[in-house]
Amino acid sequence: MSRYFQRMVTSATKDFLSGLVAMSVGAWKGLKSVARMLGDKTVEFKSQLSGGDDEIAVPPRPKKRSDDPSLPSDEEHEAYLSEIEAELEADAATSDGPPVKKKPSKRVTKKRWHFLSAAGSAGLALLMAGLIVNLRFAATVLPDDEVDLWTINRPTSLTFLDRNGEFLGQRGIRYADPVPLEEMPPYLKDAFLATEDRRFYGHRGYDLRGLMRAGIANLRAGGVVEGGSTITQQLAKNLFLEPDRTLKRKLEELQFALWLEARLSKDEILSLYLNRTYLGAGTYGVEAASQAYFSKSARDLTVGEAALLAGLPKAPSTLAPTINPDGAVARSREVIDNLIETRRIDEVEGRMAKEVPPDLNLAQRETAYGYFLDYVAQRIEQRLGSLDRDLVVTTSLDKQLQIHAEDAVVFGIDDEARARGAEQAALIAFDREGGIVAMAGGLDYEESQFNRASQARRQPGSAFKPFVFLAALEAGMQPGSIVIDRPIKVGDWAPTNYNEKHIGPLRLADAAARSTNSVAVQITEGIGRDRVIDAAQRAGITTALDPVASLALGSVGVPLLELTAAYMPFAHHGAETPAHAVMEIRTRSGEVLYEYEPIPGFNVIEPAKADDTARLLISVMDHGTGARGKFGSHPVGGKTGTTNNWRDAWFIGFTHYYTAGVWVGNDEARGMDKVSGATIPLTIWKDFMERAHEDLSPVPLLEDPNLEGGNIRDVAGLYASLRSDLINTAYPIPQVDWAVIEEPAPRRRRGFFGLGSRPDPEPQGPVQPQSPGVVGNAAPGLETEPENDGQ
Repeated sequence: MSRYFQRMVTSATKDFLSGLVAMSVGAWKGLKSVARMLGDKTVEFKSQLSGGDDEIAVPPRPKKRSDDPSLPSDEEHEAYLSEIEAELEADAATSDGPPVKKKPSKRVTKKRWHFLSAAGSAGLALLMAGLIVNLRFAATVLPDDEVDLWTINRPTSLTFLDRNGEFLGQRGIRYADPVPLEEMPPYLKDAFLATEDRRFYGHRGYDLRGLMRAGIANLRAGGVVEGGSTITQQLAKNLFLEPDRTLKRKLEELQFALWLEARLSKDEILSLYLNRTYLGAGTYGVEAASQAYFSKSARDLTVGEAALLAGLPKAPSTLAPTINPDGAVARSREVIDNLIETRRIDEVEGRMAKEVPPDLNLAQRETAYGYFLDYVAQRIEQRLGSLDRDLVVTTSLDKQLQIHAEDAVVFGIDDEARARGAEQAALIAFDREGGIVAMAGGLDYEESQFNRASQARRQPGSAFKPFVFLAALEAGMQPGSIVIDRPIKVGDWAPTNYNEKHIGPLRLADAAARSTNSVAVQITEGIGRDRVIDAAQRAGITTALDPVASLALGSVGVPLLELTAAYMPFAHHGAETPAHAVMEIRTRSGEVLYEYEPIPGFNVIEPAKADDTARLLISVMDHGTGARGKFGSHPVGGKTGTTNNWRDAWFIGFTHYYTAGVWVGNDEARGMDKVSGATIPLTIWKDFMERAHEDLSPVPLLEDPNLEGGNIRDVAGLYASLRSDLINTAYPIPQVDWAVIEEPAPRRRRGFFGLGSRPDPEPQGPVQPQSPGVVGNAAPGLETEPENDGQ
């Protein structure tokens, strides 16, 4: 048995025995009176004040004396009583005073002590049985001695820091580091003691006197106005028990209270209580509540502010200043009266505290980081499962860039944009290592917590085409390869360009810059849909992609976060750049549970092919649909995207420093008024990227000191383009008004690493992206960018 448990048993046994001994003494005295009635000469006279005749009180005869052989028989008892009656009458006739009590016989005294001995033995047996039952009950509910009372059964919290270690916010309960008792203002402790447990330093965990006082007060008030639980009992309930009201729970509460008193000092119990009690609005402890309600430490509270906190344990959910400031202030005045009554403060100080109520300074919710914090909290839960302790999470977020992202989104969706049906927008940005530096999941986190950057799955349209170009380059094409923009038909599906015009032969780079639909579909059908899927998955698309005919035009819904992250290999010469938001996870004690470690030197795309794809995306910004997005002298690559009926508009782009993506639309997936990727999304992207690059020097996108022969590849690409031009000159491409490509035969899928294969399924129509309250299928055939028509 441990030392703490021995102390608990000793203390509990002492208190338990004290109570039972007091009860036994009372019972003993009662038994002595009964015995005296059986054996003593007892006379009860009427009161002299009544003026009546004196009467002699004769003890009644037991009903069945013959049942107990140790007592006199009925005949002996009758004779003895007659003798006593005669003597008393004689004494009354000769004396004016009360009769003289006659000493009982030795025989009667012996019988009486036999009876008392039996009663005492029975009481002792009951005492021992009760003690054994009590110890067994305690053993079933009490925790181990090594339990951490600061964290046991307390809801966990996640504290988030930005990439520089600055505080971002919390999820879960609001919890702060404990404040030592000696660092608290004395009136803060006194306010809780005067209101919750005035005899805290005088009892051993339970207070019978306080319980009786509370019972009387409640009877007088006709309701519950005062509780009888001590601070130790309240702490026991907060630490170990559920809030149900049952006899078993009250017995457990008493056992835990005795256990705490035996293990901890009074100051330790009070410190634990003040730092762990629930004080409303998700706050636990005086420090967290002080920060939430007054934006200051508990060390700096005034008398009025301390009184407000001390009044909350009575009903923290209904008296919390966040929802009931008037009720909280009214309750604080009652606490001030308690302080005056217990002489912890004088009347002048109390009057001043009442006249100047606490000045609430409620801490602002972390709405600026709400979308990001929700996303990270969800990722941590997926990675670590159910949490059993508080964690401190260092994230990749950059506070300044987050502000720029929020501003760009809000300013981009102005009244004019709303008039065109663009009601929502989302933005996400990554650094060169793949860390999320900014995330705006919508216009207003308070209004809607749905994260359109990570949760919404919308059709990317032409923003998916870079993966088609990558697959084409891996199949042997070059940026200068000649392709033909012409009408095309796949089965019953005939995709068209935005302006329904075709310009004939052009280079692949020009087709990418113009976002030509017919070329993307021809390439996909020519090299195989499985190769496009493989290229997209290696780049970073994790959504399941069906090999449908409209795959080339971005018919499968993906989140903005996923699509933007898949552009990073193009900006980083094919290197794997895992998207991440968490840099480190540690406990409050400093134990590191997770630390992000990049995988250097691993490529998901061959560097030459990644650079060629980047060249195609640079051409989009130089003289294509993204030309309005260039800023300063920073080299930029990117791609616009617009879906059928103008439901979704995208722009994904990158520089040497950052890769960012923007989506614009509405939650109902309604068509907008000609809002394409080159309009509002590109404006938002440019606004954010300009501010993000204010102090950064331009760096060429295709310059990579880690790669050798980069210039050689550029020259080789130029000669390959010239060779294509010569071939096309020698063998002119016939002008075809309408070309039909039949549905290809089922192909064998290579899989991600070339393992396993299965026939491609039959083509299906495009899948409608997920969004709040929207379900359905979109019509096949996504429009090309409106800028092809000069808009």
